[in-house]
Amino acid sequence: MHHLNIVKLLTGIKEYNWQEIFIIMKKTALIFGVTGQDGSYLSRLLLKKGYIVHGMIRRSSSINTGRIDDIYQEPFAKKKNFILHYGDLTDGTSVFDLIKKVRPNEIYNLAAQSHVAVSFKVPEYTTNTDALGSLRILDSILKINPKIKYYQAGSSEMFGKVQSYPQNEKTPFYPRSPYAVSKVYAHWITINYRESYNIFACNGILFNHESPLRGETFVTKKIVKALCRIKNKKQKKLYLGNIYAKRDWGHAEDYVIAMWKILQYKKADDWVVCTGKQYSVKQFINLVAKKINLKIRWKGKGVNEQALSKENKVIIQIKKKYFRPAEVDNLKGNYSKAKKFLNWKPSKDINSLIQDMINYELNDASNA
Repeated sequence: MHHLNIVKLLTGIKEYNWQEIFIIMKKTALIFGVTGQDGSYLSRLLLKKGYIVHGMIRRSSSINTGRIDDIYQEPFAKKKNFILHYGDLTDGTSVFDLIKKVRPNEIYNLAAQSHVAVSFKVPEYTTNTDALGSLRILDSILKINPKIKYYQAGSSEMFGKVQSYPQNEKTPFYPRSPYAVSKVYAHWITINYRESYNIFACNGILFNHESPLRGETFVTKKIVKALCRIKNKKQKKLYLGNIYAKRDWGHAEDYVIAMWKILQYKKADDWVVCTGKQYSVKQFINLVAKKINLKIRWKGKGVNEQALSKENKVIIQIKKKYFRPAEVDNLKGNYSKAKKFLNWKPSKDINSLIQDMINYELNDASNA
């Protein structure tokens, strides 16, 4: 049978043209968390690969699509390949209805209340979004089309009080925040649906990943933005918490490639995504300061530790209020499994990451 007739048979189209067939043959992805750092980078990646990309966004009285403005398409635009839909991960009906409407090949769940410190203030909301949100998606997949591939965004915070070093896919979890506990639930419910219903459901255990698009309350963005402003006499002081926490920091642009590769692999599995290198918050500060030629000098210990400028003014001060109730001190991952089977490895080191973030801040009119 001619391949055009096969398309007609499978789709029910009586009259067809090449444009319709092209749309049918394209892969469709649905992203929860499309307006976030990772969602915006993943959207661009998938669009470049020829996907039609759908995203769920929450209704807000203020515009919250700044990270995707360059790929946004008006609702009545023709030949749309990037479509946004209102909904909320805490509303099971909207989740189910959107999946049923879009009928995607792949779903990426990147949506979350993702600020660890804030999760101690809003534990119920964090659980409803981060834990039960994943269940709502998985259960919708089961009822609508179990062939849909599913990616669940996990976090190195699940390792918490680490039980082995460095951390890999076999390291036991010991979560230390409502955010991390919620992510552990999402991780295991993903495995449960994979094993119980043979759904292609995968977990990506991503270590800290940053970019110029990082939210402004996250420590790396907070540091880069503040030090650039201090350098330009726009800000006097930066307040921080535990500067001795050690993290494995990568670039979000690298990590969304890993997300996509995870769903293209021949079988559903769980994967650690990281750089395998570790720096403390204090080391991160020193790297940023050096790159922007901001001379700083440290003095004091503990909560009395301070960073002084060359004019001997305090520009960084430690505040107890920014410490977590339960700290996570030491995270460093091992991505050898992803390297071996997905042919993935990070392309950007911490220096190129920091330089990207600095360039963005220095080009921001508010910091110029």
